[in-house]
Amino acid sequence: MAKKDFWNVFADRPKPQSPRKRGSPTQVMVRNLILILILIVRLATAVFCAAALASSPALFGASFGDWFETPSANDDASDGVLVTGGAPPVLMFACDGSISDLESLFSQAGVISDLQTLHAGIALAVPDLTPERAQLVRRLNDAGIPVAAWLALPGEQGYYLNAGNEPQAAAHFAEFESWTAINGLRWTEVGLDIEPNIQEFAALRQGSKWRLIVTLARRYFDVGRVERAKVAYSGLIRQIQSRGYAVQTYQFPFIADERAAHTTVLERVAGILDLKSDQEVLMTYTSFNPALDSALIWVYGRDAQGIVVGSTAGSASDAHFVPLNWDEFSRDLKVANYFSSSHATGSRIIGVYNLEGCVRQGFLPRLRTLNWSEPVTIPGKAVRGAERFRARVQTALWIAAHLLYFLAMFLIVVTWIVVLWRKRRRAQRPAPLAIASR
Repeated sequence: MAKKDFWNVFADRPKPQSPRKRGSPTQVMVRNLILILILIVRLATAVFCAAALASSPALFGASFGDWFETPSANDDASDGVLVTGGAPPVLMFACDGSISDLESLFSQAGVISDLQTLHAGIALAVPDLTPERAQLVRRLNDAGIPVAAWLALPGEQGYYLNAGNEPQAAAHFAEFESWTAINGLRWTEVGLDIEPNIQEFAALRQGSKWRLIVTLARRYFDVGRVERAKVAYSGLIRQIQSRGYAVQTYQFPFIADERAAHTTVLERVAGILDLKSDQEVLMTYTSFNPALDSALIWVYGRDAQGIVVGSTAGSASDAHFVPLNWDEFSRDLKVANYFSSSHATGSRIIGVYNLEGCVRQGFLPRLRTLNWSEPVTIPGKAVRGAERFRARVQTALWIAAHLLYFLAMFLIVVTWIVVLWRKRRRAQRPAPLAIASR
């Protein structure tokens, strides 16, 4: 019977549908591998969340639902955090402009007198050790304004301190000591600004993407580079302390997340270093994420020995980073002051980045009359957003630190699927016809 005649016999029955095409065996295998990889990442995230929730439930909220909750339009300030006021702190204004800009800044009427009235200090970057910069320091010394030495490198050496320029930092401090002695300068402390080499990453981004990937991968596996830099910088800190200076380290707040996640991924990839000093100061700049408001300071302040707020000058390289206005700036100061006055490790000193932006926006006269005892409220939506932000940063760091374990698991699963696939192919392969014997 022909095939079409066979179906005519069952004309009153629906014709069976042909099976849905699933693609070639290779496509099916690739699809399954992707699904398994997603499942592994999700399981790893769940394991981390469970461990973190058990050790720090306050960070993740009462339930996992709070952590994964999406902010809604119904969130408002009614369930926000009320931050009580306190006594006025000591403000330290960062100054990192060129010497010509700094001379013009301090020559403006009222700047020196406002700083004296506020009993404020200056953290002055010293990338160049010129007679003009020494003259500016002497002027501040004579005016009774405390000055901290912000140990920055020349621009061609990376400016910021990191795992790639410790020899240059040690040589620069030796030159700084000689320059200080020759000019009779006085410093309250020495600050080390630990940040990635921005110029290096910019050059990598402008080049081949593969070069950037290879560089990051090499750093990911190079644990010794960070450890050697830590030993060298620890020796430099002890040397600075032996000269009678207290040492501060200026750090991104993510260093606190890396400690909480028990990883060193950020240090290895970005070149930043978790160093022990007399005081660690976290740079909690809310201007880079205005949606989080002062909640960024609220969630990181509990882990900070010192806090820097900002930026009052915005960013010259990105128009999206607008400077803080007066309401935002004063609120950030009061939240930071809460931690400087309530923490046992607090120093009652708050850093401000930077003086130029404060002078341009007329903040100094307004700081003289600021009511520090007045409480402020941080919206609940912003607090929950900041807590989720920290949780996700820590999750990403933990997953990145255990990437090799996930890769090994993935390879095991791939091998297992390939073996099963090949067995199935052999089983489905038709047996060869036997050759009849004559």
